[in-house]
Amino acid sequence: MYYRQRGKGLSLMAEWSFITNHGRVLAIIAMRLGRTAREIGDASGITERAAHKIINDLEEAGYVTKKKTGRQNSYQIHPDVPLKDDVSNSAVGELLVVMGWNRSRGRRRDAGPTPGTTAKN
Repeated sequence: MYYRQRGKGLSLMAEWSFITNHGRVLAIIAMRLGRTAREIGDASGITERAAHKIINDLEEAGYVTKKKTGRQNSYQIHPDVPLKDDVSNSAVGELLVVMGWNRSRGRRRDAGPTPGTTAKN
């Protein structure tokens, strides 16, 4: 284990993870936790430059479509694209659901109501 400075505090990090940076970036895009490469990088613990590279990799592999919206990009996830994995024949959307993605809303299941809507009891 080692410590990594994040913001003003220190957080304990594992030396490895089951989820790669590519998986984290894809999940962050799917859950709409970041709109810019900088926000996506911050949310996943990587640099803005690394986030740009990973987003381009995901786009080239067909998992994401990037569209220019004003001065920013917007992203569309393609959840039915098969995982790039010899072990599984699952689609990327199945992995994102396990990571907390709500396919119908494109958000985390625990993220609460979409802005501009009210929660239903």
